[in-house]
Amino acid sequence: MTSALLEVRHLRVEFPTRHGTLTALDDISFDIAPGEILGVVGESGAGKSLTGAAIIGLLDPPGRVAGGEIRFEGRRIDNLPYEEMRKVRGRSIGAIFQDPLTSLNPLYTIGQQLVETIQTHLSVSAQEARRRAVRLLEETGIQAAEQRIDQYPHQFSGGMRQRVVIALALAAEPKLIVADEPTTALDVSIQAQIISLLKRLCKDHGAAVMLVTHDMGVIAA
Repeated sequence: MTSALLEVRHLRVEFPTRHGTLTALDDISFDIAPGEILGVVGESGAGKSLTGAAIIGLLDPPGRVAGGEIRFEGRRIDNLPYEEMRKVRGRSIGAIFQDPLTSLNPLYTIGQQLVETIQTHLSVSAQEARRRAVRLLEETGIQAAEQRIDQYPHQFSGGMRQRVVIALALAAEPKLIVADEPTTALDVSIQAQIISLLKRLCKDHGAAVMLVTHDMGVIAA
């Protein structure tokens, strides 16, 4: 048995309100092993995205982890200071969100955003970072990556933007990717491509994926 990469034990998330405390997640436990894809399914409002947000340390205030613990590679991460968690989030845990436009800055080229992410987490030169960025775009299925790297997000279709977001999530070679409804806004043929891309990345990079979705077809795939 491979030891778990991510261990979530009795996770409880609360939102204090004027009318008392709302318990949004209560007693959630699961493990994810390296190279494994864990599907998290449930209807809207069940707390799927909230579970992902708790793991990557991006709960919207006043939401907070009120009980249980989250361990990554044996180290507890739910009680880390913000700056510490930010390092873990970029370097070891990547995130893919439902709407690629929330992850991409419209004022910067795709290349600038990828290069900056790579250089923030890995000590490489600007030239090497750019080479890596082109390679990542190619890996995620973007044609003519050498030319397209200098374009802006609005010059890409929805499916292509989602590929760029996946490339960004992989930029620092994370061990875990939290993918929150990564195919929802895409048509079915593009969905299938994104799913097979995620599977291939698990195989090639040995990364684990927590895949949040309400779509049983995506889970079946």
